[in-house]
Amino acid sequence: MGESAGPTISLPAAVLRSTALTILGTAGIPPPNILVEAFQQIMGQGASGKLCIETEQVPLAEIENAWERAQRSRVVIVP
Repeated sequence: MGESAGPTISLPAAVLRSTALTILGTAGIPPPNILVEAFQQIMGQGASGKLCIETEQVPLAEIENAWERAQRSRVVIVP
């Protein structure tokens, strides 16, 4: 979560009671080894078909309407 998500978080008490929770700040970008591991995991999930990001394909001619929807969903503009 970054500041763009908001300056504070709301955390339900049930999360604290039912989970061994650790919150870490990175003060910027995580160390390279963490980034490499995360990248490898994501690429592995994508390659195996386990990672799926639902998108909406929209023709370029409809970009004005799509732009408004892009605030709420993943829109891919196609020629």
